[in-house]
Amino acid sequence: MMSDAEERKRLMKLKKRMSQKRPKFVRFESWRYKRLKDHWRRPKGVDNKMRFNLKGWPKSVNVGWGSPKAVRGLHPSGVEEVMVYNVGDLSIIDPETQVARIGGGVGKRKRSSIMAEAVERDIKVLNATRYESEIEEEEIEEELVEEDIEETAAEEIGEAADSDEEEEEEK
Repeated sequence: MMSDAEERKRLMKLKKRMSQKRPKFVRFESWRYKRLKDHWRRPKGVDNKMRFNLKGWPKSVNVGWGSPKAVRGLHPSGVEEVMVYNVGDLSIIDPETQVARIGGGVGKRKRSSIMAEAVERDIKVLNATRYESEIEEEEIEEELVEEDIEETAAEEIGEAADSDEEEEEEK
């Protein structure tokens, strides 16, 4: 019996294979008329060749082209996307199974505060800009430098205490 994680991984691979084979569904005769966009519309004409699924005509949308229900709507990495519009929205995200995507209408100031909070909570943000990623890396480096300073200070204190004990032993 497969574990839940193995099953999800298998279904994600299946979803990827299916999406590679899935045709691009186009509107009937959108290739013929410039005024028709190729966005999908169901063919409804009485004699429409696409509606009859005749050979040589583009494929129509139907149930068989869908991805497995268990992994439908997931990010290609296999985690669930959660839309975030303010810092409070980060509190509902589980960092192990979910990732954040900042809403398009969020401004620069709120976006930077969301990014800072996400770094603090170890939440991955899908649409972080390069600038925000650099800030995130700088903050992590600053934390590491602070930890190193604390460790070296602790080591120096420890070495000083060891040297004091050695001097006492020599006397």
